[in-house]
Amino acid sequence: MKILLSLLLALTSCVICAGESPHSYWNPAIAAFEASDRANPPPQGAVLFIGSSSIEHWKSVAADFPEVKVINRGFGGSELGDSTYFADRIVAPYHPRAIVLYAGDNDLYYGHTPQQVRDDFAAFVSKVRSFDPGVPVAFVSIKPSVARQSLLSQIKQTNDLVRAYAATQKGVTYIDVFTPMLGADSQPQQKWFGPDGLHMNRSGYALWIGILKPWVDAHAR
Repeated sequence: MKILLSLLLALTSCVICAGESPHSYWNPAIAAFEASDRANPPPQGAVLFIGSSSIEHWKSVAADFPEVKVINRGFGGSELGDSTYFADRIVAPYHPRAIVLYAGDNDLYYGHTPQQVRDDFAAFVSKVRSFDPGVPVAFVSIKPSVARQSLLSQIKQTNDLVRAYAATQKGVTYIDVFTPMLGADSQPQQKWFGPDGLHMNRSGYALWIGILKPWVDAHAR
């Protein structure tokens, strides 16, 4: 009887696990954002930076764009679909003036195809525009990191697909950081990255600031 009960409990647990959203892992991080918003309400009409660790680790983003109201809602390790799934909680409440997205890097690492990433970006645009029609969205191209050099061809293909999609959409911009981060040999350069070869150092962010600033300034007014 005890063995049967144990098996039943195990099966029930598996059913519950199977029924959980694949995005549920991020619930604590999203809840932390919401708690922060309650304690310190963020400004309306800000430029929202959202996506994976390249955004999360950008702790100085507000100081780097001092004349712009900025909100950082990056959560490291996330995939593009996670930002879409939680958009009703970490996009809609802010009614951002514009959105800067960096995601897709982890998607490729976890086996998504370039076409899937492009389609997931299109879904993100559709979702955020269901809250704020016409909100400008910038896709920061997937960076060519040393740690993921083996994915370079897929990264390039994904960027090309997103660039082509963005060209068909009003107010959707592809911002190329991929090309400037490559060396003369068209390979990733360690100088932009920390010791892990994946997350950027200050030089990497300085490069991004120079590239992003014209778009951010133009859409912050």
